[in-house]
Amino acid sequence: MWEKNIDINEVKEIRTKTNVYFGIGAIAKISDIAVELVKKDIKKVLVVSGRSSYIKSGAWDFVKKALEDNKIEYVNYDQVTPNPTIDHVDTAARLGRDFGAHAVIAIGGGSSIDAGKSAAILLKNPKRTAREIYEYTFTPEKAAPIVAINLTHGTGTEADRVAVVTVPDKNFKPAIAYDCIYPMFSIDDPALMVSLSPKQTIYVSVDAVNHAIEAATSKINSPYSILTAKEAIRLICKYLPHVIKDANDLRARYFLSYASMLGGVSFDNALLHYTHALEHPLSAVKHELTHGLGLSILLPAVIKEIYPATSEILGDILSPIVCDLKGKPEEAEKAAEGVEKWLFDLGITSKLEDEGFGESEIEMLVNLTKTTPSLDLLLSLAPTVASDKTIENIFRESLKPYACNVLK
Repeated sequence: MWEKNIDINEVKEIRTKTNVYFGIGAIAKISDIAVELVKKDIKKVLVVSGRSSYIKSGAWDFVKKALEDNKIEYVNYDQVTPNPTIDHVDTAARLGRDFGAHAVIAIGGGSSIDAGKSAAILLKNPKRTAREIYEYTFTPEKAAPIVAINLTHGTGTEADRVAVVTVPDKNFKPAIAYDCIYPMFSIDDPALMVSLSPKQTIYVSVDAVNHAIEAATSKINSPYSILTAKEAIRLICKYLPHVIKDANDLRARYFLSYASMLGGVSFDNALLHYTHALEHPLSAVKHELTHGLGLSILLPAVIKEIYPATSEILGDILSPIVCDLKGKPEEAEKAAEGVEKWLFDLGITSKLEDEGFGESEIEMLVNLTKTTPSLDLLLSLAPTVASDKTIENIFRESLKPYACNVLK
């Protein structure tokens, strides 16, 4: 295959809406980015990160040196957790404002970058709060410049205009999508991702698969979103087993990172629908639930629901996961069970009951799916009618593995 001829040490500049520096060693481009910040008269920045990955990955050594070499002062908010909250964003933005920061450098996975994007909005709109952004009472038109240094191969947020933050007191986990939060520059350096744990590696890759599937089958899909989705799934299916076997396989990490970026570009164009709309209430209620695991739990039932309406597309793009699909509507159960088997083979065997959800929580989850700001938009893009009954059925069928379910 053509992938073997790619020089993974040659840093490419991939132009999506964002300029993404991509490849082994791309983190060194932070020096060039720092020079560009100085040219824009940016002399103080807010760094947004988690508590340790920005250091353990080695990214901070490069960033710190580039900032100091270019006499850019910085303050670091390093308290972002998985499923970041509006409180994280408000605190980070306040720290940045008090310091006089005029740009944001976000280092981490989706949580840190999304929190950084959100803080960048507040730097330019100091009288606003994260709650106003994520409860949709304020629509931002400007944000401070954003530099995203991505440390996982799943989110795609380094190449898109999307961010997700939780409103914990309401169990809301809304998404926003605004042009003003496209990063000015992003860095995808697979060498920074080797410290991901085996579970993190799998979960973030499954997140990228879901981005691809949903973008390819949404009502506003296009040949472009289908093409990028198909390639993302192919690459993940091919290279994820290599990384599971050898976490230091940089060629495999390279193509998983590329697949993740493709997934981000794909849903930046065609958005998402069922799986993300239904997962957000799960991890809003249980903050400890990893996003990729929640998606994995729901995906087989979502495939069963949408396959009859999108069989030709899914029959094509799912071929690396489920063999011998013909793209016929009657294959829905085969496709769903095949996807579930693929997930189980990766070691993802949990279903909703394993994560503490039961029949008694379904009504609450359906209500959150319908009332959380922004999720109504995602549901409106699903290829089937997202009625309460449909949503309830997806949750119910996700309680247990298909082999244990009595499907109605």
